[in-house]
Amino acid sequence: MHRVPFIAALLISLPAVAVVPELLAPAEVRKLLQSHLEIDDVADPPAEAAFERRMQREVGRLLATEGYFSPQVALRRQGDDLVLAVDPGARALIGSVHIDIAGVIDAARRQELVDGWKLKVGQPFRQADWDDAKESLLASLLAVEHAGARLQQSSAEVDPEALRVDLRVVADAGPRYRFGELQISGLQRYHPELVARFNRSVKPGDDYREDRLLALQAALQSTPYFSSVSVSLQRSDADGEAAAANDGWVTAAVLVQLRERAPYQVTLGVGYSTNTGARVEAAYRSSDFLGRAWQLQTGVRIEQLRQSGFADVFFPPDEQQRRDGVGTVVEHSDIENLDLERFAVGAMRVQKLGSVEQQLGINWQNERQAPQGAPATTNQALTLQGGWTWRHAVDPLDPAEGLSLQFQIGGGSKHLLSDQSFVRTYLRYSQGVPLGARDALLFRGELGATFAESSQGIPQDFLFRTGGSNSVRGYPYLSLGVPQGSAIVGGRYLVTLSGEYTHWLTPNWGAAAFIDAGNAVDDLQAMSLAVGYGVGARWRSPAGPIGIDLAYGQRDGSLRLDFSLAIPF
Repeated sequence: MHRVPFIAALLISLPAVAVVPELLAPAEVRKLLQSHLEIDDVADPPAEAAFERRMQREVGRLLATEGYFSPQVALRRQGDDLVLAVDPGARALIGSVHIDIAGVIDAARRQELVDGWKLKVGQPFRQADWDDAKESLLASLLAVEHAGARLQQSSAEVDPEALRVDLRVVADAGPRYRFGELQISGLQRYHPELVARFNRSVKPGDDYREDRLLALQAALQSTPYFSSVSVSLQRSDADGEAAAANDGWVTAAVLVQLRERAPYQVTLGVGYSTNTGARVEAAYRSSDFLGRAWQLQTGVRIEQLRQSGFADVFFPPDEQQRRDGVGTVVEHSDIENLDLERFAVGAMRVQKLGSVEQQLGINWQNERQAPQGAPATTNQALTLQGGWTWRHAVDPLDPAEGLSLQFQIGGGSKHLLSDQSFVRTYLRYSQGVPLGARDALLFRGELGATFAESSQGIPQDFLFRTGGSNSVRGYPYLSLGVPQGSAIVGGRYLVTLSGEYTHWLTPNWGAAAFIDAGNAVDDLQAMSLAVGYGVGARWRSPAGPIGIDLAYGQRDGSLRLDFSLAIPF
């Protein structure tokens, strides 16, 4: 007869079972709530009440950022389960927008900024969009003339019953700015004239534009002289008084703060290429050669099939942004039974003309070629050369989309230190065509022609051979050309074509299928394209797209593994 009170007391003493409430909310807000709410275990009725009150506060704050200002939040039991039910209600819309821009600003410019306001009447209110619209308005003011612009006041008045949000923004454009003189700090080794040589965008007296400051900063940062660059406009609290005294204009100095890079650098490297085999290399760079801010680059590279040493000196750009350089190279190679020894010296001028890079140069070289099974000869040529490259690519390291055209022309004369008179022309085309987020096509083509009585007396640099990675895959490097003895030498005409399809399995890894065709001959009537095709893997490495290809050379009936670092544009 005493068992019932004992059992009741035992049940009361047992701990309650904790339950994790299940979130029930429409799809348009569920992800937001799941990302930001901390839904803990609930063990008993007091804990349920506390949890429900906390959820009502937190859900209300979260949904308000998305324009839901009257949500209904309730914690309900369904059997042994707990459900957190959220009804966000209707979303509030932008009812009105009032923008007031004070300061010295043209009426047309003011209206342009008002018309460009991002959060229009009738659009849903979102806190992120509201913040972005304000930041965009201020950024537009700061970008052109008004370097001291600021937001003075902003408000979003909510009417939950009318589901309406009224926006108000008050901005002060401040005075207009012009560029003053450059004030350069941080130089120890170099003269301020070096900075002026790279300055193409900021001129004293010009109206202030933020993009011109950024252009100067990018130009200086891209040089080998500086490790860090900061370019800004000098402003002071007295700008307003100065503006009033100058009809609304302020002339402000441009502050250029620099940190110089170490002028010397030594690099060592090892590598392997399916074209020329294993290699070791060493290079030395100086950005202050002879204390004149000249760039010296020199080094040696020893490969299984080719060995070379070089030294180049580049000078800072002139007033028209032309860069001059001089250099020399000594090289030996033995590829496809053609033994070559070459010595060359030259000078070059490089200039960027819009989206076209122009190269003009003069070069003299002496070459000894010894084809296996044929007599050795020595050729020399003094050549004038020109090259033009046009690129249109968002990312030159991404082969998925872009276009590149390259044209070269050069030649020499028997009357000017050349053994043969000739004119060499070369055209290269490369284009990536995206087929969606994961698929792309890459097309490539080359045409070359050296116009001369014959190829005798012309150095190999001005003739053509092909085959190997980034050329006609499936054939050994430079194995497509003109037979001479048991060697392959250059011909006067070149044709290569390539098509490649890539499917990206992940953001960094892809699979490719390709077909190449090409040849180099000394007589156009003998042109017969060698075809190669196969499959490969692609990896988007930090240095550029790396490809590993298994290619079948149809003419030879052989398989080859090609490895390449491809810079398509």
